[in-house]
Amino acid sequence: MILQINPQNPQERLLRKVVDVLNLGGIIAYPTDTGYGIGCDLYNTKGIAKIYQVKRRPLGKPFSFICGDLKNISEYAEVSNYAYKTMKRLLPGPYTFILQASRLVPKILQTKRHTVGIRVPDHPISLELVRLLEHPIISTSAALPEGETLRDPVDIAEKFKGLVNVVIDGGIVLPEPSSIISLIDDTPEIIRAGQGDVSSFV
Repeated sequence: MILQINPQNPQERLLRKVVDVLNLGGIIAYPTDTGYGIGCDLYNTKGIAKIYQVKRRPLGKPFSFICGDLKNISEYAEVSNYAYKTMKRLLPGPYTFILQASRLVPKILQTKRHTVGIRVPDHPISLELVRLLEHPIISTSAALPEGETLRDPVDIAEKFKGLVNVVIDGGIVLPEPSSIISLIDDTPEIIRAGQGDVSSFV
């Protein structure tokens, strides 16, 4: 099912349909500020396992997830004053921050060091979905293991047929990965330089 949703002013009625799918354990494709993502409810372990299979990703490489805001992040990660100030300056935006996980994060999404990757994308559809669901959403790029990252929701619906329950059509989004910054022990480390400016961490 493809649902056309306005990327600037998402229609709540349509977003609630997507949230219903997430609540029933479904997997969705949705737009973010760094391209289309594939995801499910943070607490849908079967859905997470299915996404691992499709992406052919080793279990030792956890997926990141999307929170709605800084307050939301502090429920799922340990946020020091330094981390708070840093994220407040840059979020919402094209960044993934690595932080120590709280007890609310399922083990499958934690590294051996109990860290997690968290995003707050600058995209109304993503943020509204998290707000309405009241849980974070798994975030991994809409790319098949052997193929390019897809930017057109129609292509995504075709390539992920039988895997994804709903594709949100928020228009074409050019895929450009987020910058990944570790803030563990208040020592910033650039893991990947992507779309977000990382000059303040060099």
